[in-house]
Amino acid sequence: MTAIDILRWPGFNQAFLVALIGSTLLTLAVIPYGKRRPADKKASWGEAMIASTYAFGVMFLAFGVTPNQFIDHADQDLGWDRTNIVHGPFGILRPDSEGGWNPITLQYEAVRDIVVVVIHVYFFALLLFVWAWWQKRGQTTAKELETSTYGRPLVKKG
Repeated sequence: MTAIDILRWPGFNQAFLVALIGSTLLTLAVIPYGKRRPADKKASWGEAMIASTYAFGVMFLAFGVTPNQFIDHADQDLGWDRTNIVHGPFGILRPDSEGGWNPITLQYEAVRDIVVVVIHVYFFALLLFVWAWWQKRGQTTAKELETSTYGRPLVKKG
């Protein structure tokens, strides 16, 4: 019986996964902090400096380290370079230069770059979500009153 060492598996890269999960968790860690902090409280100079350093660090990890770790993983561990051509399952994407039907020659380097773009879009959307959530925290929506057939609000007298 052979044991599978998951740390040696070519699809597993600790540096990439730690950067991806860590930057996602660090981005989402703002939400519990924002729930505790009063929305109308002004930030002091020191709090603003700490928050800006935190935001810079998270964005550096998300947009700098994580994509770089995936590029390193794809180049070194997976061998996704310009010389390897995508044939797809059962050769359905084999280019016509190699006897297939597909007029496009797709290299694994292009697939790697597409995955890097998807990583950037994921973190950009996550940051937009967190920024919008932070700006909207503490806002309450006014509950609409029932209206009569004439369009006036119905108010119960108590």
